[in-house]
Amino acid sequence: MWKLTDGKLVHTTDTSRVKFRTNVSKAIIDKLNVMAIEHNSYPNYLIESGLQNVLADGVIHFNKESRPKDRIQYKTTYDRELLNSVKDLAKKHNMYINDVLEYSVNFIDLENIKKSSYKHRIE
Repeated sequence: MWKLTDGKLVHTTDTSRVKFRTNVSKAIIDKLNVMAIEHNSYPNYLIESGLQNVLADGVIHFNKESRPKDRIQYKTTYDRELLNSVKDLAKKHNMYINDVLEYSVNFIDLENIKKSSYKHRIE
């Protein structure tokens, strides 16, 4: 992101975002990559949209037997507060965070996602 400081644009790191690594289904990541291209966004922005909707509902109907077998390591950044809320939700429902991430893909709101230009915003 960029900040306007003394009339000049200065490139800064968005401190509200944190790096997070987990294992997620390769099929889901491939699906998210395609969706991100189609909607001019990034996969982690799509995941964040789904997570926000899952958190708003506060209810998860997840069958642990249906966990994917094709999980691979996935590293990206998330909004710090959102990730902390997801951790709390996962703990409350006795789930792993990667289960919540995969579950949230079904709740992505494509009308209200951050576009790829969001990371280049000026504040």
